[in-house]
This record gives sequence, structure tokens and C-alpha cells, in this order.
Amino acid sequence: MKNDRLLSLDVLRGVDLFMLVALQPVLRGILLTIDNETLNSTLLYHLDHAQWEGFRAWDLVMPLFLFMSGVTMPFSLPKYLKQNSNLAMWKRVLKRFAILFALGILVQGNVLSLNPDAVYLYSNTLQAIATGYLLAVPLTLYLKPGWQVVAIAALLITYTIPMTLWGDWSPQGNFACEVDKLILGRFRDQSQIAPDGSVIFAPWYDYTWVWSSLTFCCTVAMGSLAGHIIKRGNDNRQETALLLLATGTALVVAGLLWDCWQPMIKRVWNGSMTIYSGGLCYLLLALFYWWIDVKGHRKGWEWLLYYGCNAITAYLIGEIINFRSIAQSLLHGTAQYIGNEWYSVLLTIANSLILFFILRLLYKHKIFLKV
Repeated sequence: MKNDRLLSLDVLRGVDLFMLVALQPVLRGILLTIDNETLNSTLLYHLDHAQWEGFRAWDLVMPLFLFMSGVTMPFSLPKYLKQNSNLAMWKRVLKRFAILFALGILVQGNVLSLNPDAVYLYSNTLQAIATGYLLAVPLTLYLKPGWQVVAIAALLITYTIPMTLWGDWSPQGNFACEVDKLILGRFRDQSQIAPDGSVIFAPWYDYTWVWSSLTFCCTVAMGSLAGHIIKRGNDNRQETALLLLATGTALVVAGLLWDCWQPMIKRVWNGSMTIYSGGLCYLLLALFYWWIDVKGHRKGWEWLLYYGCNAITAYLIGEIINFRSIAQSLLHGTAQYIGNEWYSVLLTIANSLILFFILRLLYKHKIFLKV
């Protein structure tokens, strides 16, 4: 690859983080305040996750985050291994895994309670990225692309067999849920300790993590394969964009066909959802790669780079810090003019703007959090 950074990837990552920490909270607040039946059944519907089966636009945000973490792997890992020993490389991989996993615990916001019962071990996007990345590293380093495809297929089959044979596909009756309860126990998200010492699992919490790590790996590995395509096709970027497009189309079709047998369920990250969302990620990458890196439309994207080049920072600040108190101190009194509902929307907009200017300041001073 050329020395210049793959701008399309940074922009796409910026779109994903902008959606997560800015656009969705603001747009959702506006739509809830307007309360229009047509808008609620279309836009608002797709600004939330599917309750169980099905796939909405908002369900793509997390898979895209994982996918893009894999795209850079064929560039960064072999380069580092070429300059360092295998042991040093794995120390670096494990360090990155540990930091991301610890940051994931920090995002929960319960660490300062100093209460082990309030800390959950495995429950968010950063930890899914950490685990998916760790499992995808050997696929990227030690397998050729063709064998990586075989490995991804094997992981999907390994995940699917017990999910099909044991338990059912209900929120609390599926195999992945039982694995989480068995392995995480009282450290499973939303669990509590009963007076007799037993663990009480929240009946409404239906996200799974431990067994779903296999399919997290598949999403990251599909991103790694996309990185291979871009790296090998740098001399003919037009053809590379077409190959990304064709791969994405094939995966979307395969995911829809699988959905006829096993409906997509993001909360357990099942096979049909993994393949379908991976296909959509390929299509988005193909579009952005073609428009920016092939056609050379490189102007006007800088504001998205504030998010894309500091994605972890944007995620951490967006999830941990609420700037609404600052906005309230500045905008106090305006509620009497616009009403409480629109005042809440105004605070959300202000919160997003404060985060935007923090990220802009970091970008302008070339301050980036790298893990």
C-alpha cells in the first residue's frame, strides 16, 4: 500500500462513530418530540435495535466497528512482525486486548464503586472488539486468504451446531445465554447476588458474549480479508472496489438465504446476522473506497476524521461523560420558551457539540489515542 493513509477507512469509521455518539441521540430525541406516526415507523424504527429477530439500520453500527478493526490488521501486523520477534508481536497483541477489555469495564461506569458485585466482566462493544481481534490475529498472520475463508466457515459452523441442537432460539433459552450464565455467573451484565448467595439473572437481559466471541471473530476476520483485498489490489483500485462490491453482495445474499432458516438475531450475533452484516460492511467500504480513494474525492471529509481518527476516544467520552450539566448551566431558562421536551433535545444537541469540539481540538493538535 502507498504511504498515504487509507482515507476512506478513516471517513467510514468517522461516520460510524458520528452516528453512535452524535446523530442518533439527537435525531432520536427530535423524532420522539415530533411524535409523527410515519416518521416513527420508518426513521425512528431504524434508530433502535431489533428487539429480538430481525435487522435494523442501527444494528449495523457495532458490526461495522468490529469489521473496521479488522481491515487494518493485514497492514499493521505483518509490518510489526517483520521488524520484531514473534514473541514481541504477541505481547503487543495481548497488551492491546487487555487495554481494550479494561476500557470496556471502565465504560460500564461502576468501577469507582469499589464493589466487585457491581462490575461486569464482558458486556460491551470494546470487549467484543478485543476478543474478536485476539481470535482473528492468528487467522490474519498464519493463514492465506483462502484458508481464512475456511476458518471463518468453521467458526460459524462451530457456533451454530450447539445453538441449533441444545436449547432454543428464545432470549433466555438459547445455548449462548446458558454459556454466559455458566461462565460469567455473577459477573454477567445486570446480574445480582441474592441474600442466600445465589445469582439472580435479569430476565430481560438477552445479550450474549462468551459463545458469541466466535462470531465476533468472524466479523473482525471478514474485515481482515477486506484489508487483504485492498492491500493486494492497491495497483488497481478500480478492480479492488469492484471485488469489495461483489464480495459484499454475495455475503448479503448468503445472509438473507440463511435468514430463511435461522432468523438474524444481533443480540446473540448468530450466523445469518454475522454474514449479512458483514456483507453490508463490505458494501459500505466498497462505496467509500471507490468514491474517496479511487475517484479522489478527498475534500469535505475532515470533520468526520475528528471521529474516525480518534474512534476509541470518541466512544469512551461519548459513553462515559455527559456534558448536559454544562449545557444546562449555559442554557438554563430557555425551557420556558421552547417547552421541556424541546429543551431536552437542545441539551442533547449541546452535549454532541461539546464532544465534537473536543475531538476537533484533539485532531488539530494531532493527539490520538492508540491502543
